[in-house]
Amino acid sequence: MTLTQDRRAELLAGCPLFKGIDADGLAKLAGLATSVDFPAGHVIARQGEIGTGFFVIVSGSVRVVRDGTVVARLGPGEFFGELSVLDRMPRNATVAAEEPTSCLALASWDFEKVLLEEPALTLAILRGVAMRLREVSESARH
Repeated sequence: MTLTQDRRAELLAGCPLFKGIDADGLAKLAGLATSVDFPAGHVIARQGEIGTGFFVIVSGSVRVVRDGTVVARLGPGEFFGELSVLDRMPRNATVAAEEPTSCLALASWDFEKVLLEEPALTLAILRGVAMRLREVSESARH
């Protein structure tokens, strides 16, 4: 799937992780993002491996499996791979396409470069990661 830079920026703007980022920050990210298509069953990220990419789902769906248990299913507008890209540690889950799936991908080195150049983007991502951590922590108590 080939997407224009404007369409990539629009899709990134819809991702909760990038909420509050201005048009310039989104344009910078969109310029670095690549469209990637995965067939059903394809493993996009493997638990235990060092991650080199962050993904936003454009279409299709993925399942997130940790230690053999499905912990989530994600669809358009949702994202994965941010933790490994941010902390350079092995991925904590395997993510596989459940159906043909298209994503926007950002390489870890490009993602890091933009974070260093765009403080507002860095703050938005910190808030997004904190939100996800809070959701996981609160759901674990119930």
